Amino acid sequence: MDLEFYKYQGTGNDFIMIDNRSKTFPKNKTDIIAKLCDRHFGIGADGLILLEEDNTTDFKMVYYNSDGNESTMCGNGGRCIVAFAHKLGLFETETTFIAIDGLHHASISNNLVSLQMIDVDKVNIFDKYVFTNTGSPHHVQLVNDLANYDVFSNGKEIRNEIYGTEGSNVNFVEQIANNTFKVRTYERGVEDETLACGTGVTAVAIAMHATKKTNSSSIILPVEGGELEVSFSEQNGIYSEVFLKGPATFVFKGKINI
Repeated sequence: MDLEFYKYQGTGNDFIMIDNRSKTFPKNKTDIIAKLCDRHFGIGADGLILLEEDNTTDFKMVYYNSDGNESTMCGNGGRCIVAFAHKLGLFETETTFIAIDGLHHASISNNLVSLQMIDVDKVNIFDKYVFTNTGSPHHVQLVNDLANYDVFSNGKEIRNEIYGTEGSNVNFVEQIANNTFKVRTYERGVEDETLACGTGVTAVAIAMHATKKTNSSSIILPVEGGELEVSFSEQNGIYSEVFLKGPATFVFKGKINI
């Protein structure tokens, strides 16, 4: 069958978007999804996202990692599907949608998408790192000279040695200013460094606030693919009104035989 697809990217995190309201996409074919995401033999992407109908919100988001397996929440993917839904005319400026981690609110202005993430009520602080879940599990660790840090080797080791089969995303962080933290992320499922990770920078912002590296509730996060912003409210260690903001850009559309 010929599959119509759209390609989107958010700060270099790129995704194949498919309008699956007709329910024709072969969701159980992990090999097809993995091949579509393959940068040599397919379209190439960090993940594939299906837009489907939902009874109570504007749409449903179904996210697959580039290995073909359905995964947990993807923040930049969430921002990109908002831009995609806007392109399809499903809403004007504000929307709600359902994802694997629950209900999300979002808004779009020009190419900037602001996405509300889940509340975070548990931040595990260890001697050398922080672990928290912002829709996906994240390890957050401060390092020196991030530009020259071996993200792939160290990220792969931490992902497997500490977190086992299920794994965790691994974020390496360098503080630039009081409210600015540069981030590089090794993503499970992709099993490589990506140019950005939305749930990752969200975890970094919360972790840096929880460990008192910053007293700001609005955090700027330069990533390899651009810049993201995370804002939140915090009371008694509970983080709510968590918003991830940044660009989400349409790249191209096409058809491919699967």
